[in-house]
Amino acid sequence: MKIILLMLIAYLLGSIPSGLWIGKAFYKKDIRQYGSGNSGTTNTFRILGVKAGFAVFLADLLKGTLATSLAYLPGIDINPLIFGLCAIIGHVFPIFAEFKGGKAVATSAGMLLGYHPLFFFYSLAIFLILLFITSMVSLSSMLAAVIITLSTFILPFIFPVLLPEPDGLLSFIAVVVTAFIFYLHRQNIQRIRQGTESRISFGLNKGKTKKKKKVK
Repeated sequence: MKIILLMLIAYLLGSIPSGLWIGKAFYKKDIRQYGSGNSGTTNTFRILGVKAGFAVFLADLLKGTLATSLAYLPGIDINPLIFGLCAIIGHVFPIFAEFKGGKAVATSAGMLLGYHPLFFFYSLAIFLILLFITSMVSLSSMLAAVIITLSTFILPFIFPVLLPEPDGLLSFIAVVVTAFIFYLHRQNIQRIRQGTESRISFGLNKGKTKKKKKVK
């Protein structure tokens, strides 16, 4: 019963719609009505600016970390990733925002931070390198998810400092989360193919987004 209650708490933590609440409280905007219509970090950066974007990123990251850390409470005997996954589900399908949430990236990173900090920093480095190369948050997120998933299978055998031993549950959840991330980025994938995906003002390909042709 205690485990079920904590799983519910983890889901509710993940359900906190940081972008939506910060937008309404401090900017009087429903972030879902602008840009991509998403309430996550990237759209917040784009619509509300750097300060709001970082605030939402940290909030979404920490709710994944906090949820995962519930497994370290006294008397709890369960893999922390279970609570982390509950938070991710809450982030994607938040009960506090009509079950329309973010794209699972920041909260998934928070789960890694709570579960294995060294592997988190390895994953963060991969994302930042990809972001510098592509200048696209969406593409970097998807590519990083694939590389991180593959890393859960490979690192224990070639670089055990980062992952000391094979972790079947971590690999399974990584596969599931990667599938989630690709599905939730399906519109981004279409824009990437068309060359119209938004790029940040950082990296090797900054400011190279094609303008959409106007239909006469």
